[in-house]
Amino acid sequence: MMKRFFPACVLFSATLIALPAQTLTTLFSFDGPDGQKPSGLIRAANGELYGTTLKGGAYGYGSIFEINPSGSLNTLYSFCADTCADGAEPNGVMQATDGNFYGTTLIFGGGGFGTVFRITPSGTLTTLYSFCPEGPIGCTDGTNPHAGLIEASDGNFYGTASNGGAFNQGTIFQISPSGTATTIYNFCSLPSCADGGQPVAGLIQASDGNLYGTTSNAGVSAIVGGGGTVFKVTLTGTFTLLHTFCLQTACPDGASPYGSLVQTADGNFFGATTAEGAHQGGTIFEMTPTGAVTTLHSFCSQPNCADGETPFAGLTKGANGNFYGTTMRGGASNAGTVFQVTPTGNLTTLHSFCSQSGCADGAEPGVTLVPGANGSFFGTTYAKGTGKLGTVFELSPE
Repeated sequence: MMKRFFPACVLFSATLIALPAQTLTTLFSFDGPDGQKPSGLIRAANGELYGTTLKGGAYGYGSIFEINPSGSLNTLYSFCADTCADGAEPNGVMQATDGNFYGTTLIFGGGGFGTVFRITPSGTLTTLYSFCPEGPIGCTDGTNPHAGLIEASDGNFYGTASNGGAFNQGTIFQISPSGTATTIYNFCSLPSCADGGQPVAGLIQASDGNLYGTTSNAGVSAIVGGGGTVFKVTLTGTFTLLHTFCLQTACPDGASPYGSLVQTADGNFFGATTAEGAHQGGTIFEMTPTGAVTTLHSFCSQPNCADGETPFAGLTKGANGNFYGTTMRGGASNAGTVFQVTPTGNLTTLHSFCSQSGCADGAEPGVTLVPGANGSFFGTTYAKGTGKLGTVFELSPE
């Protein structure tokens, strides 16, 4: 395959440092009727936490919940309430400027391949759009959005669909507050899918007004299926390829980024890959606006992957200038970790899951952390806890 783009890629040798102890408090454990496998969390303007579960709820197809910082949970909505025309398996919510929450479902809806919805703080849900309204042949608008939405400066919402589109490798779409959808980019538009395919992460709008995101595979790469890409796209759909992962032998820069990017004041971006890297456990990277990537940390650099493995979610920038994130695997019990990493790559494991009896603290954290008060962070785990089906937790400095 012809190589389309080869940005600079530099390896950075990271060290591990110690921090004061952290305290993890499990705020809620899911047991099925109240949800299963929490898949997203935000802190709303009223200070409450809102999130979704991929499974469970009243009908078994996921839910939207509200939980206060003390752990009292209220289920706002359970999906598949009406022959699944409302969708199923929601992927988190965001709060828009109108005060309502907006999100996507992975499957079902009127077209069978996912939806975009709005829900009021009191729990009234409106399906704004169903993907693939023309039926399973074609699906030019995309199918199966794995990530949530962002509200851009033009007042519209933007997101990614992981499949469908003109080349069945996913799309970037715009949707108006009233539910009018427009496909602004089709992945695999470049020869050999050099632009990437199957975006799993959501988008961010950067300081330059453009959208930035990642694809989980494709891109001209050294591994079968491709290592994924980082891209920039304007609100009108002009696409720029910034970085292709795994162009080098053994993929030292990582592969398969699944989480969203975060931008810092200097204009650079930080993110994570779920796989490959120097120790095959995924990486944390920094990227300039022109696409030069520096690998800050390669997971599994410690024996038995004590530093974590497979960072699935994006990073969160703390008030102290450091970044915080989670890994799905690795750690002391191979059940995932919470970590801190400095902008220069010094990584500290703050918590290893399943460290409590019966894994009461949960396992497999897979969503981006949410900043709380006084340096604390809120998050979720996909599994375990006393209810066995995932948890909401708070990690606080002692």
